[in-house]
Amino acid sequence: MTKKIAVLPGDGIGPEVVAEAVKVLERLRRGFGLKIEMETAPVGGTAYDMHKHPLPDATLKLAKQADAVLLGAVGGTQWDTLPRELRPEKALLGLRAELKLFANLRPAILYPQLASASTLKPEVVAGLDLLIVRELTGDIYFGEPRGVRTLANGERQGFNTMVYSEHEVERVARVAFEAARKRHKKLCSVEKANVLETSGLWREVVLRVAKDYPDIELSHMYVDNAAMQLVRAPKQFDVIVTGNIFGDILSDEAAMLTGSIGMLPSASLDSANKGMYEPIHGSAPDIAGKGVANPLATILSAAMMLRYTLNEPRLADKIEQAVSKVLDQGLRTGDIHTVGTQKAGTKEMGDAVAAAL
Repeated sequence: MTKKIAVLPGDGIGPEVVAEAVKVLERLRRGFGLKIEMETAPVGGTAYDMHKHPLPDATLKLAKQADAVLLGAVGGTQWDTLPRELRPEKALLGLRAELKLFANLRPAILYPQLASASTLKPEVVAGLDLLIVRELTGDIYFGEPRGVRTLANGERQGFNTMVYSEHEVERVARVAFEAARKRHKKLCSVEKANVLETSGLWREVVLRVAKDYPDIELSHMYVDNAAMQLVRAPKQFDVIVTGNIFGDILSDEAAMLTGSIGMLPSASLDSANKGMYEPIHGSAPDIAGKGVANPLATILSAAMMLRYTLNEPRLADKIEQAVSKVLDQGLRTGDIHTVGTQKAGTKEMGDAVAAAL
């Protein structure tokens, strides 16, 4: 059965890196029997320029009808003056909410070829392989009430609400426990239960769910300590589960352990494993159009799509092996380039991965 993929290139370097992932998927379709069809639609600032909304109805309809979504990146300084509800980032939040994508999986894997590209000592990060499971549709990003108000003394005050319901915590905890069961059976729940009632409830629910997973070693860590431990001794972690805002920050920190944020893919899943797949980096408007962006995170996101949604683990393995082979060949985009390696552009990197397949 042919699966439909909604391709949403977005803004900045998004179209450049998505084009290389599409190239790799086309190679699999032509040469390895992958049964997919792809349809492209605008999203983010690009969509606003075309349709006066960052998430047009047609784009949302396509995303809902598709079996999976491949997303580039959204945002750019040219849209910063728009009303908040029309900014490109609202498209990302809208897709997550409308598609009910509550679990964000962000692996942080250090390829051995890139040990010297990390800013940490090789002995600290060599062999790193951890997974952050981030809750994606709750927390302070979606909590109500929110806004900016004027106090009696005339001073303006901004306010947001951090809120979680039990079912939101339970469902993402189960995703994390299941992921840990397929890895090294270690799960660390990260929150701030010593000062936040929201985190206190989070810990209670995680402990309750843990009773269904007696084979998993569960630990708890406050988020400030977790941020420190990711830099001090990151290999102590296997799977981390945490809330939306903490996960947003920690996963970007973990990205730099691997040498570059340009190397990290992500998957955002619903309860049926339909997913939106995207690199965790932003739109990088400063290098957009220059052909120098690293496409590997997007290509690896396509591999995650094959593994989690399209049920093609063999082809997912092929992509990951091809990326490793290209790194063995010494090709590097500027963000991971070191002395003794060959600098390559976005298209050249994509061509190399497709050829390595």
